[in-house]
Amino acid sequence: MTEWIIGVDLGGTNVRAARLDDRLQIEQREQENTRSSEGFESTIQRIKELIHRVMPADKRNVAGIGISAPGPLNPITGVVVAPPNLAGWHNVPLGDILREEFGVPVYVGNDANVAAIAEVALGAAQGYRFAIYITLSTGIGSGILDEGRLILGKEGLGAEAGHLPLLLENDRVSTLEKEAAGRALAKQVRAKIAAGATSSLIEPMNSMTEKEWERVGATHIGEAAAEGDALALEVVRRCGKVVGLGIVSLLHLFNPEIIVIGGGVSRMGDMLFDPIRQTIETYALDKAYWEQLKIVPAILGDNVSIIGAGALVLTKGGTADISTVLRALES
Repeated sequence: MTEWIIGVDLGGTNVRAARLDDRLQIEQREQENTRSSEGFESTIQRIKELIHRVMPADKRNVAGIGISAPGPLNPITGVVVAPPNLAGWHNVPLGDILREEFGVPVYVGNDANVAAIAEVALGAAQGYRFAIYITLSTGIGSGILDEGRLILGKEGLGAEAGHLPLLLENDRVSTLEKEAAGRALAKQVRAKIAAGATSSLIEPMNSMTEKEWERVGATHIGEAAAEGDALALEVVRRCGKVVGLGIVSLLHLFNPEIIVIGGGVSRMGDMLFDPIRQTIETYALDKAYWEQLKIVPAILGDNVSIIGAGALVLTKGGTADISTVLRALES
């Protein structure tokens, strides 16, 4: 008899819920707009309704509910602390709320950690036990597996590579996210154009509000860079160097076998990945850190959070060895 798993992807724009089998194959998926501006109670009600739609009639066949949610959050207590893209959410005990509603085990995970175990279970890092996943999107998140287990920290707040501090010119302190996320790239282009730089990006930038440009600018930057726009290429190459320096720190700390890079910014391809690799080879302590290292794009796409939420159940919130998932997939 199939043991079902419920996976939930809670995002700032959409909420999705799916029923997966014990091999993490999606059997049914439902989706609604998050509409977080209506308040967290309204969003939680939508989450419940979506789960009810995909829940089998006999809950005794359900291994649990896994939830991918934006951090910061505490995966041990299931409390969503203060996600910047969910208005009104502060110390929301999401795990307890859904456990009470459905009467099955509930596991809540940071979206980047969830994506990490998804890519190791079924994606670009399948079978690897020392893996780091980095998402380059509007922000930068990460998930780290060491010896087959997620690194979570005392309260589940660890492995936040996007907030690695950087010391820049004139003693300015910044972070990886503030310098290399999609929003940061859009701001850099805006500042350079305001200072007099010429670029094919002037027209699309001027047609949007500042907020709209920061949300979608990275896509335009990638397209312009691919067409040879000098300003766009400069910004993309700098992004690659900054991300590469961040990865060097991660290599020195964790010595992974594979780095998987996902998120919208990663779709820029080799013009981003090449300076990442060059920076790693230039600044790593020794080639032993990168000689056998694989750096690859993520492959699970839009399903990564749903699949990862399912893997979260199989690994008991990321505390069990990833081999638990791999054995289930092989059986």
